[in-house]
Amino acid sequence: MSSGSKLLPYLKRLAVVAFISLVFAALFNEATYLLLREPNDRAPKTIQIVIPPGTAELIKAGGETPFLPDEMVFVIGDVLEVVNQDTVSHQLGPIWVPAGSTGSLVMNQVERVRYSCSFQSQQFLGLDIRQPVTISTRLTALLLTAPTLGALLFIFSLAAYPLDKKKASRGAGKTA
Repeated sequence: MSSGSKLLPYLKRLAVVAFISLVFAALFNEATYLLLREPNDRAPKTIQIVIPPGTAELIKAGGETPFLPDEMVFVIGDVLEVVNQDTVSHQLGPIWVPAGSTGSLVMNQVERVRYSCSFQSQQFLGLDIRQPVTISTRLTALLLTAPTLGALLFIFSLAAYPLDKKKASRGAGKTA
């Protein structure tokens, strides 16, 4: 019996286990992604904040601004666009927005920042900029998961179901 024909059953089992591992890892990874998906697991987009008329007077009087949360989540590539409909100029960190105009800020790196904000009652607005989860991120996870799972399942399959049953049964008989 040639060495190539001795390896053939192992190669067949390895191919079957590799296919099963790839399918299982893909299903498991996608299921966990769908169950744990967050709002920032999306493509970059433009997010608009509109400062309504009378905001400056409302804040000066000690009122609450109901149109903004204390913290906002973005992904790299998002553009924050601030539309000022108020009669007073406002500022959000590096963005100066004169009355009746629009200013924008491109989110280009992962970070958590708190900017001073003239149109928020607390005078601060937190921005959490995250890496987006893309199809390439998910494929990378699959390529990291499937080979490891395949190797473990292949070794387990050889231990649980040996290919050479004659040698396995002879070895078991000699131990007595």
